[in-house]
This record gives sequence, structure tokens and C-alpha cells, in this order.
Amino acid sequence: MRPIRPLLSLLLGPFFLAAALGFAGPAAAHDAAESSNPEQGASLPAPPEQVSVTFNNNPLGIGASISIKDAAGTEWADGPVQIVDNVASQKLRAGGPAGEYTVSWRVVSSDSHPIEGSFGFTAAGAAGGTPQATGTTAPAAVPGMGTAEPGVTAEPSVPADSGEPFQWSIVVFAAAALGLLAALAVIARRRLSAGGEEQAGGE
Repeated sequence: MRPIRPLLSLLLGPFFLAAALGFAGPAAAHDAAESSNPEQGASLPAPPEQVSVTFNNNPLGIGASISIKDAAGTEWADGPVQIVDNVASQKLRAGGPAGEYTVSWRVVSSDSHPIEGSFGFTAAGAAGGTPQATGTTAPAAVPGMGTAEPGVTAEPSVPADSGEPFQWSIVVFAAAALGLLAALAVIARRRLSAGGEEQAGGE
């Protein structure tokens, strides 16, 4: 009777192993999230510009969604989900308040199965400082344009003065032309008068 137990274990062992692999295989085939940014329970000085989730495989680029809500339930996700390789990221709108945030994500895994999850983080301060900073830079640009005005590029408009010699040259050329015409007229008159005298003498 004793030799039967080792024989049964040899015969049934491969079946148990195959069954175990059969149950573990489909579970291991599904993709899963490896990490998030910010991490679960992280404390930040202000809401980040974006959040991201890293997976063990590249998720499909369809059907992805990431929701970012504050403690009041206000949605702060801005734009579509961006998927690059195995990282799915979502931008946040500016001006997020301080407090707790909950991120809920959902993607389609590489084997076309939807997977989802969530994580949270806390912001110690609001993210409204950056819009004010950009607002102060705009007035600074206005004085910059004003400083260009005192330069008064119109004052050193010496090209206007340089135009005067050109006008005087035109006058000189016109006077010379008139002088030539007058000289030609005198010569023509002399020739006409000389020709008239010759005709008169011939008669």
C-alpha cells in the first residue's frame, strides 16, 4: 500500500501544476498600474500641473479617462488624456484650491480589457499664483513699448534734410537746361539773321 502514494503523487502532480498555471495565467495577462505621480497620499505645496499613471504594459489609446476632483467635487481635469508608451497623463486647470484631491483613472489595457483605479493627494496651497504672475508681466511690457517712444526715431530724420540737396540738384539741372535752351535760341537767331543777310545781298 505504501508504494501507491508516491505513484499517485507522480501522476496527479502535473495536473495540479497545470491547473494552477491555468488559473494564474489569465490573471497575470491583465495589465496593472505600477505607480502614480503624485504618489498615493502625497502632500504637495500646490496642485501639480498634471498627474500621471504608469502601467506595466502600454495601454490602448482609446477609452482612457482621468478625473481629478477636489474636496468640493469640482473637476480640475483639463483636456484629453495623453498616453505615451506605458504612461497616461492628465493636465490640470490653473487655479486649483488647497486641500485634498481624488484622481480616478480608467484605461483600456493592451489585451483590450478595461482597468481602473484611484489615488489621492493633498495640496497645502492653491495654484492661483501663476496667473497673477503672468498678469504682472503684461504691464511690464507696456513701459517697454513706452521707452521706445522717447527714442523718437522721427527726430533723427536726417534723411529729410538729405532730401534737400537732391531738390537743389534738380534746380541746378533745370537752370542748366534753361541755359542751354537760351544759348541754342541765340545761336539759332544768329544763324537765321546771317542767312537773311546773305539772301538780301544776293538779290
